Amino acid sequence: MAVVVVGGHSRSVGKTSVVAGLIAALPEYKWTAFKITQYGHGICSRSGNACQCASDDHTWAISQETDRSGDSDTSRFLVAGAATAWWVRTEQGRLDEAMPRIREKVSAARNAILESNSILNFIRPDLYLSVLDPRTADFKNSAKQFLADADAVILHESLGNGSAWAGILLKYVKVPTFRIHPPPYVTTEIASFVKERLQALTSSANLP
Repeated sequence: MAVVVVGGHSRSVGKTSVVAGLIAALPEYKWTAFKITQYGHGICSRSGNACQCASDDHTWAISQETDRSGDSDTSRFLVAGAATAWWVRTEQGRLDEAMPRIREKVSAARNAILESNSILNFIRPDLYLSVLDPRTADFKNSAKQFLADADAVILHESLGNGSAWAGILLKYVKVPTFRIHPPPYVTTEIASFVKERLQALTSSANLP
């Protein structure tokens, strides 16, 4: 079983597109895909809508996606070919409360791919990919925290000057960096890298 995590430094940098792209490029893995969303105060973890009903028993929710319209992120995972897709919603800072259920779902999967940075506080995946876009100035603390743990970086090729963080942080990145010009978000090189790394892990696990 393989566990892959895809994170990114901010919203709307292509994390969902990378997950969907890997699912489509590597259908033989029959992925179970997870979208993990943490909401701030006043947002319902069950519906994802604004509410005033937060309580001790209402801090997280997990639901299986069945819609194949492609209108939501988890629906896009199914359209790309995922065997199963789950949407996990938690209140900000309370992902730990959902972890027993997440681990249960991951353990039941043939292979799992998760879109999240914060999940790295609780699991050690076989492969972690970080998606970076220099055109977006925001850089989440969780992304900074785990950038050093990335097995590869997927970097948007900036046509402009980009953000100030790009030149500072990227010079410390010592892992493979794949430059993309979306679409597509997953190139042949990225798909081959992921497949080779996962095959190598499988081979080493079978050694006596």
